[in-house]
Amino acid sequence: MEFSSLEGAALKIIILALGTVALASALAAAVYGQVGAAPDPKTVRLYTGEVPDAKGTEDADTPSITIYSPPPDKATGASIVVCPGGGYGGLAPHEGKPIAEWLNTLGVTGVVLKYRLGPRYHHPVMMHDVGRAIRLVRAHAADWKLDPQRIGVLGFSAGGHLASTAATHFDDGDPAASDPVDKVSSRPDLAVLIYPVITMSDPFTHRGSRQNLLGDHPDAALVEKMSNEKQVTEKTPPSFLVHGADDAVVPLENALMYVSACHKAHVPVELHVYEHGPHGFGLGGADPVLSTWPGLCAKWLERRGFLKAR
Repeated sequence: MEFSSLEGAALKIIILALGTVALASALAAAVYGQVGAAPDPKTVRLYTGEVPDAKGTEDADTPSITIYSPPPDKATGASIVVCPGGGYGGLAPHEGKPIAEWLNTLGVTGVVLKYRLGPRYHHPVMMHDVGRAIRLVRAHAADWKLDPQRIGVLGFSAGGHLASTAATHFDDGDPAASDPVDKVSSRPDLAVLIYPVITMSDPFTHRGSRQNLLGDHPDAALVEKMSNEKQVTEKTPPSFLVHGADDAVVPLENALMYVSACHKAHVPVELHVYEHGPHGFGLGGADPVLSTWPGLCAKWLERRGFLKAR
């Protein structure tokens, strides 16, 4: 999302964000009041020592994950890496912590990713950050009491592009790597994409996201490579998508193209299109229609085995 667009819609998004935070807090309070307090969130740097491709040592140069765990007696062992949106130029607060808190009400560990951003950074740095986050959770699954075979990724807007990148540009790990984290797979076991940017190609791309991710004048091959509807294969994980039909920032065609590609590749996929869905609605806030998607997603996660302890 371009910052000019963010400024123009700031009041609407703030109102939605407040409703989102209130909803997540209410859900968390209802659950935690019954089963006890959840552990305090824990922030972990993605890389120990020197950060690859870093342009400095400031906070913006240091990617990390913040782990939000459900109460131990509710935890299912499943986890989901959350990628907030922001046009690859920022991280929307209402698409981070409140999402992890909602996941906690389902017994799922929410892992909020702070990835590096443009225009300071460009591809492949963001892809490496999300892949590293998934590997880190998988490598530490035993220590963190998580299931290494139930690690999902969830993203909003440009964070949805990053999540779809994780779902289409993964590898099995390098058995010869000196870092044990790099030995394990970066493939997520499922993907949840909410009003996502998917394509980098005109006319349906979000140009601000493309510019921050790929730079001012990306070559055609790079645009093709990072148009993730063109990278779906039979190995792409099951996916759940939500989009507004009247989204004026990221066109619905982004979701439709990804769903079509999944269908052709025989990848399980579910799509929910809302007639009215302004970009950036997060959990839906106080909107009685948009706020139904988390419940639909929970049912889908249940069917995929993420809500049952193993």
